[in-house]
Amino acid sequence: MRPIIAQRPGRAGDVAVLVLAAGASRRLGRPKQLVRIGGEALVARAIRLARSLGPLWVGVVVGAQAARTAALARTHGASVVPALRWREGLSASLRAGVRGAPRSARRLLVMAVDQWGIDSVDLGRLLAAAGPDGAAAAYAGRLGVPAVFPRRRFAELLTLRGDVGARALLAGRATPVPMPRAALDLDTPEELAALRTRARRA
Repeated sequence: MRPIIAQRPGRAGDVAVLVLAAGASRRLGRPKQLVRIGGEALVARAIRLARSLGPLWVGVVVGAQAARTAALARTHGASVVPALRWREGLSASLRAGVRGAPRSARRLLVMAVDQWGIDSVDLGRLLAAAGPDGAAAAYAGRLGVPAVFPRRRFAELLTLRGDVGARALLAGRATPVPMPRAALDLDTPEELAALRTRARRA
């Protein structure tokens, strides 16, 4: 499928935004959603980007460190979506988010809390490019989040099980939107040290 690059901002009034922030971040050794870069927690940054789109709703899925993450989410104007089975992995967060989204939402924009390289322009391009089967960021030779799912595909998200995301649902169907910066995430102490050094220099 030929990549489509949108030239107009995406409309977000029918969109529910889901920020995945439930993981324990075992490789990092601390909950990445609470890591502060430039004085701002990553979960707060994700909420800020989401709200800049003017969406119908922003929800943050919480699991590990739920109380602290929920407090930050509420402070920054987001709803809290508990993933009671968060230890199962990404699928549990996605299922919780789909069930927690408003019934009036026609689309669901899914974001990962640790993709610190993306910005609101990237998200707007994604929304603008979304076709009948949605849209997904294309990076590192694959499709992944952030991604947009139309309501008719919500039921597919509810079928996911285990520590897998929605990548299998995106391949060959979602409109690909080139987004190299989506490959920048945070998984290890070394990546955190490099990110903080970069932030100080900036």
